[in-house]
Amino acid sequence: MNQMHAYPVRITHIGGPTALIEIGQLRLLTDPTFDPAGSRYANGPVEVIKKTGPALTVSELGAVDAVLLSHDQHIDNLDQTGRAYVSQAKQVLTTLAGAQRLDGGTRGVAPWETVDLHGADGLHVHVTATPARHGPRELEEMLGEEAVRDVTGWIIEWDGQHRGAIYVSGDTVFFEELQEIPRRYKIGTALLHFGAAHFDVFGPAYLTFTAAEGVCFAKALGEVIVIPLHYEGWAHFTEDHTQIEQAFAAAGLEQQLHFLPLGGPVSIDA
Repeated sequence: MNQMHAYPVRITHIGGPTALIEIGQLRLLTDPTFDPAGSRYANGPVEVIKKTGPALTVSELGAVDAVLLSHDQHIDNLDQTGRAYVSQAKQVLTTLAGAQRLDGGTRGVAPWETVDLHGADGLHVHVTATPARHGPRELEEMLGEEAVRDVTGWIIEWDGQHRGAIYVSGDTVFFEELQEIPRRYKIGTALLHFGAAHFDVFGPAYLTFTAAEGVCFAKALGEVIVIPLHYEGWAHFTEDHTQIEQAFAAAGLEQQLHFLPLGGPVSIDA
């Protein structure tokens, strides 16, 4: 990649899994969730409760160049207001099955497939889908492989990056295929979905990174900035800021952990 031009990079944590990633003039949004606090949703045998609203409204956010949607099936990754936003987005990237369920300009991306995006300032961004698993193997046996594997993470690369690519995990647990990421890419910043999401109906399984899993993955990625997402704002999370901070401190990785303030853009030395 061309290293001559260093594009400014900013990340704004809007709440839950929703973050605005700005590289130069290119604006990417992850997992849109914009419903208000107190929203409750019935989903089969579980009720999902939203505890906090977004730090920015859709009108305050404005248009983006692309939405990176880890999966469309769960309300805490694509709520009702987020779904309306996605229907009007310029471009949406998601799983192959998810693209069939969504209308408009949605593109399904297979694991390790790359899509090229272009900014108005001449920036070229390469977005690659990565494997993810929304729960452990035993949950696949209970719900079926598609229910657990129909989710994706993302690698974001661009011209002029010098510290490393951005990785967005999507909703996943730590499993063997994630070890392939540091073999293929140098990751500078990792946006990891934490929270240790849990519902009693699924037994003892956690559906997203525990703090301990986040530490293991951070060690695998090496010298990486870890930015937690999706650890607050929903009743089914069992670990929060404190547990994540404690786990990284116990592992001696506290300098790599960076919580972003909600609603404010933070410059990343990417």
